Amino acid sequence: MSVDKVFATPADAVADIPDGSSLAVGGFGLAGIPWFLIGALLEQGARNLTVVSNNCGVDGAGLGLLLEQGRISRVIASYVGENKEFARQYLAGELTVELTPQGTLAERLRAGGAGIGAFFTPTGVGTLVSEGGLPWRYAPDGSVAVASEPKEVRTIQGREMVLEEAIVTDVALVRAAVADRAGNCVFHAAARNFNPVAAMAGRLTIVEAEQVVEVGELDPDAVHLPGVFVQRVVPLTSEQAERKSIEKRTTRPRPVPSPGSGMPSARDEEG
Repeated sequence: MSVDKVFATPADAVADIPDGSSLAVGGFGLAGIPWFLIGALLEQGARNLTVVSNNCGVDGAGLGLLLEQGRISRVIASYVGENKEFARQYLAGELTVELTPQGTLAERLRAGGAGIGAFFTPTGVGTLVSEGGLPWRYAPDGSVAVASEPKEVRTIQGREMVLEEAIVTDVALVRAAVADRAGNCVFHAAARNFNPVAAMAGRLTIVEAEQVVEVGELDPDAVHLPGVFVQRVVPLTSEQAERKSIEKRTTRPRPVPSPGSGMPSARDEEG
């Protein structure tokens, strides 16, 4: 008999996440984020959270909602992004922020899931990433209250490399296109960015899935994340599954066709 990891609702799945938890959250900007698990956690009320994510959502959406309510105390991310509240809290000394190179962040999560304690990388050598001094937290007067410590640097195969520690979190929240009832997951397009590595890093991994199928329906070769990394699966309704926003929409005008060219008339197209 297979293990059934399905929970009825996002609220059920996040109900036991306590204050002070660390969370790895999948997605990039607003692409592929676990919208409804984040919303359920917002309603659930957990506070003093440490969030590990590529960025922290935007103002009024995604993880930005938790930020606005003062529920996040520390962020490990690769950039501030389009979130003005994130920047405000960081510069005002209300939020601890560990900025990490994007590829290094992804590998720190993946290493945590693979049981690797640390690794050496050339990324960041000769910068504040390796030498220390990155402002992690500001004081209210604008001075640096907490700065990063220097990291070990070694020469490996003739190249200087810095030691980066893996990340393991209490909980991971991710979004999948398809999951089976045992937690095997398939991600679609841009959602296959930080979701698999975030899922690997969590001791308790919760997946919201646009479609849930029976065990055996997924081609094993198509599985992006094995169910061994997943403890809870939440099926989304068709309406929920359709929610996919982007941070910015840019357009460009199509060239005006010459008479008789057979090209469509000029109009804006999404860029």
